[in-house]
Amino acid sequence: MTENKPLTEEFSPEDFRFASHGASIKDKKPETKPVGYFRDAWRRFKKNKASIVALCIIAFLVLFAIIAPLCSPFTMSFSDPIYRNRIPKNSVLAHIGIATGEYSRDLNQRGYEYFEAIGIGAAYDRATDTEDNTQGVGGEYAAIRSISGTAENNNTTVKLDAYLEIGFRRVSVTQAEYDRIVAYEEETGLTILYPMIDSTKANSSFITDADDGNVWFQTDASGRAVKDAQGNYQDIYLRDADGNVRYYQNRDASGLYVRVLYHNYFIFRNGTEPEFLFGSNSVGQDILVRLASGIQLSLLLAVGVSVINLLIGAIYGTIEGYYGGRVDLIMERIVDILSGVPFIIVATLFQLHLANTVGIVPSLLFAFVLTGWIGTSRRVRTQFYRFKGQEYVLAARTLGASDARLMFKHIFPNTLGTIITSSVLVIPSVIFSESMLTYLGIVNLSGSTMTSIGSMLSDGQAVLASYPHVIFFPALVISLLMISFNLFGNGLRDAFNPSLRGVDE
Repeated sequence: MTENKPLTEEFSPEDFRFASHGASIKDKKPETKPVGYFRDAWRRFKKNKASIVALCIIAFLVLFAIIAPLCSPFTMSFSDPIYRNRIPKNSVLAHIGIATGEYSRDLNQRGYEYFEAIGIGAAYDRATDTEDNTQGVGGEYAAIRSISGTAENNNTTVKLDAYLEIGFRRVSVTQAEYDRIVAYEEETGLTILYPMIDSTKANSSFITDADDGNVWFQTDASGRAVKDAQGNYQDIYLRDADGNVRYYQNRDASGLYVRVLYHNYFIFRNGTEPEFLFGSNSVGQDILVRLASGIQLSLLLAVGVSVINLLIGAIYGTIEGYYGGRVDLIMERIVDILSGVPFIIVATLFQLHLANTVGIVPSLLFAFVLTGWIGTSRRVRTQFYRFKGQEYVLAARTLGASDARLMFKHIFPNTLGTIITSSVLVIPSVIFSESMLTYLGIVNLSGSTMTSIGSMLSDGQAVLASYPHVIFFPALVISLLMISFNLFGNGLRDAFNPSLRGVDE
């Protein structure tokens, strides 16, 4: 219309005109891309900062489990009881005061001399047959890295290197290995063999370990060092008739006893420095490598259980929810019977009677799967009862769609959000249950080829008061896994079904 007129007035044809006279009217092309179900869920998930942080932590732990064994010089089968329960040490991080391998300790005079003599003895010069008495504190192989003060009762507070305090050990070698050590010394210039100790001159009441080669000096009845006029330690090395030191003793026809600086002997045997970034456990195994292996096993077991439970629970719940009636009644009674079976009883029986046949891990997997799918099946069943009466399902049935098409094409996609969320939340539950079983000793996953986080927690319990690092790192990892997977699962739940935000299903 050209102008507004009161309704009481009459209109003529001239009062009207075409809005787009002679123009071609077409639908405009959408300027934005369509947003699908999963794209929309991802957009909502990204807004949950806690879930994003949790996802990053999970990704970091997975990468750590994969990369750490590849970068470490040690393997799962490595073990050296001499270096058991060593605290974390790394020569690179030590420059910034992290993982120095040092700890403080109060020593009386006899203890101070014991550790001071390690550095002095390690500086033994074969050419002059003397020790460098300036290497007692802070030298290259000195066990005492620094003196931090003097405590009461004439005790000296020092910082000891947990790896160098091992000092000298008497070890048994074959003649062939002895020859290899000598050749290695000539090739690298690294001194491994040191003079043997004359046991007839040693204070047997002071030496409690026959393989301890650190008391190479004269001592009095109380174990105190007997020094010369210049204050130097006096050796009690084993010598031949000509006064030359002996570097070995015959053990039997096939072997020798030698006294080695164990730090260098370790390098000879393993080709790397004796230092562990996360420390070592009670049998001298590298905690870093075993922790990575434990994460791998725990995650693989948890993800495997989650996938199997998802498949079984989805199929079972689909049949229950779609057909209903007598089929649902019978299948639900089966579920009720299985859900009444205690999990810990099943796991124990499987370990006692099935583990010897199929292995420890498969039997544990069977125990988790036996009843683990029940929660998923009930969620799927509920969703089918919710959607199977919708108009689009009735229309598809009217057009001749089969039961299988109706179940998996039209109804099942609506349950994806629920079952994906429940499957992710199963993972921390499995990790916690596995850790509980191994911690209690019901399942033993600790060995030279595999371990789990729960096994490491169980092994570290005995030395918790003295060596807390043994249990600290596994406890930290399992805490991060539990918290991260729960936050990640909650974020998925809110993303796939915003109406349940902040509510447990």
